[in-house]
Amino acid sequence: MPGHQKIVKAVIPAAGFGTRMLPATKALPKEMLPVAGKPLIQYAVEEAAASGVETVVLVIRNHKSLIQAHFSRDHQLESFLENRQQRPAVELVRRLADFANILYVEQEKPLGLAHAISCARSLVGKEPFAVLLPDVIVVSDEPVTHQLIHAHEQHGGSLVAVQEIEPQEVERYGIVRVERSTAFPLSKSVRVTGLVEKPSADHAPSRLGIFGRYLLEPAIWDAIAQTRPDVRGEAQLTEALNLLCKERPLYGLIFEGQHYDTGDRLGYLKANIALSLRDPYLQQPILEYFSHLSKRAENPPQLSSNPLCTVSGR
Repeated sequence: MPGHQKIVKAVIPAAGFGTRMLPATKALPKEMLPVAGKPLIQYAVEEAAASGVETVVLVIRNHKSLIQAHFSRDHQLESFLENRQQRPAVELVRRLADFANILYVEQEKPLGLAHAISCARSLVGKEPFAVLLPDVIVVSDEPVTHQLIHAHEQHGGSLVAVQEIEPQEVERYGIVRVERSTAFPLSKSVRVTGLVEKPSADHAPSRLGIFGRYLLEPAIWDAIAQTRPDVRGEAQLTEALNLLCKERPLYGLIFEGQHYDTGDRLGYLKANIALSLRDPYLQQPILEYFSHLSKRAENPPQLSSNPLCTVSGR
């Protein structure tokens, strides 16, 4: 699309309470939970930077957030590692501050995803920008955010990242309504005419689910301002996009990649296993351990008949 504006900013909402992962998230932000040795928020920042984003706005709960500490220079730690001659570790922690120009804004109350994004408005300005939800990790050869940027360069408009899902999974996702109901090949955009949050399989307008990556044009600000809070008092991005697509082009990009929803315990466990298996140093030991567990499951240990080993409850 001639004359398109370069996407150089991204917003990452990270101010929620992470209630699905309690009690682990009582004191620790959900976004700081580690997956394969790296916190969730770092995957999102790295994806944005790898997609050409120069400025990342992190929406956090308070100015003392551990997220802010994670991406700040820690000279004391660096000096300690230097004295221990652990040069690779020094580079590892130092580069955390160099992924992008990272800015912070507070969301004082959890008033919904649309509200969280609106908190970044003064820092984003009148530019199109990417949004990455950090509890979704996508493994792909080309970062999903870059796929969205490329699609925007081709036809403009706002975009949501979508993939076809199984009927039994429909109730877990936001689902898009599109102009045609046929199956679409990968890496192709479809015009979105509406969005439904977690519909039943019988009432879903399609099987294209939304997967935590967006590219939004400045018109989203007016749509968010017009979005009414739901019964919980939260302004949802799904409703804002419903308003947006009535006035401006909104597309669903069927992206390439394997996604992991780390916002619940099973998805978090799957992500840890899958990404740890990509580490050449861990792959073989993990596979051997799984083989050991499988054998134990086939031949579970027998309970001892020795009365001295009896376990009882009170």
